[in-house]
Amino acid sequence: MRVIHLNCYESLGGAARAAFRIHESLVEIGVDSSMRVAVKSSDDFKVVGPTSKIGKALALVRPTIGQLITGFQHTDNNVLHSCSFLPSGLDRELNSSNADLVNMHWIAGEMVSVAEIGRITKPIVWTLHDMWPFCGAEHFESEHKQQRFVDGYQRNNRAVGDSGWDIDRWVWRRKLRNWKRPMTIVAPSRWLANHAKNSVLFRNCRVEAIPNAINTQRWKPLSQALARKWLGLPLESKLVLFGAIGGSRDQRKGGDLLVQALAKLRNVDGVRLVVFGETNPEYPPDYGLPAHYLGHLHDDISLAIAYSACDVMVVPSRQDNLPNTAVEAAACGVPVVAFRIGGLPDIVDHMQTGYLASPFDVGDLAQGVSWVLEEKERRLNLCANSRRKAEEQFSYPVVARRYRDLYEDALRCGR
Repeated sequence: MRVIHLNCYESLGGAARAAFRIHESLVEIGVDSSMRVAVKSSDDFKVVGPTSKIGKALALVRPTIGQLITGFQHTDNNVLHSCSFLPSGLDRELNSSNADLVNMHWIAGEMVSVAEIGRITKPIVWTLHDMWPFCGAEHFESEHKQQRFVDGYQRNNRAVGDSGWDIDRWVWRRKLRNWKRPMTIVAPSRWLANHAKNSVLFRNCRVEAIPNAINTQRWKPLSQALARKWLGLPLESKLVLFGAIGGSRDQRKGGDLLVQALAKLRNVDGVRLVVFGETNPEYPPDYGLPAHYLGHLHDDISLAIAYSACDVMVVPSRQDNLPNTAVEAAACGVPVVAFRIGGLPDIVDHMQTGYLASPFDVGDLAQGVSWVLEEKERRLNLCANSRRKAEEQFSYPVVARRYRDLYEDALRCGR
């Protein structure tokens, strides 16, 4: 069985890391897996990207060209919008390859056009990393809008306040017109799987919920004392970890909610915040706690050390699929506190591996942090349970076998 994974980037962003981990896990169980990317950043021979100077330059320019179109639409939904209208030739490349099956991932950035996806003749498995495949141009629906992906993008159901060219409807209609062959859809969370099943575009497709994979041999608990020494963190404090990659700018990630929640812990002795994914800003948010900024950590070892140094991880997202940070924390034996939204309940078992607060009750979120920290024995049990769940549900062998079985079913059905 030969599988090609299609993703715009190899390692930039959460979707790229998740896609690469799925590919890597399949290689480990003997599947002939490779990746085709628009921007290659490593010397991994199983990852293929443009080889000519022109091809590499076009891969960098195409996203900018695509974004020019989205400026004709005025919307209060500030998430990324992708039109995917520029031809790339990838359909011909894939159809002529020796691959038995194509596993698409995050293919925005004008990597391949909507029409070209419809012309791929090999069976397609599409792993969703956001809502774009079944929405219009938007990668996530606005939390205040009607679910147009359920009812269809009509002229009369556009959100009040949106104006200009309805790019979302234009892109959605192109998908509806071009995607005639059934695909197999994989969502990393039950939340996203349910949305896909209810969408006009995918309601007649097979939709499965399979979590993203993590290498639990690489991501594992390390000595907390040593981790703190390596990072220069206080040895005796109770440390709360926050991954600020877009967190203080992206409203979906809930950085503002974290500020409000931690303010309620202002008078708790010995509690400090550790932030990765952001350097010490010129005007830092007032978290109400002493904050240590670790900056941008790009390699797995540094991130595993950061997780292992802390006592609890907070993921205050308003909207999220299956965030890598929460899965990584669990694999490192760190309890996660989050709101009960999106794919977080797939990672966190309430009061068993962490704490799920009522959306978007910052007082309950603060209570969850306190609950994890206040009793050492309880926290150690949460740590052990988190690690056990990661091994049982998210580890490479477990996830890879589920994908292999799904591929075999898709090949038998010819789709």
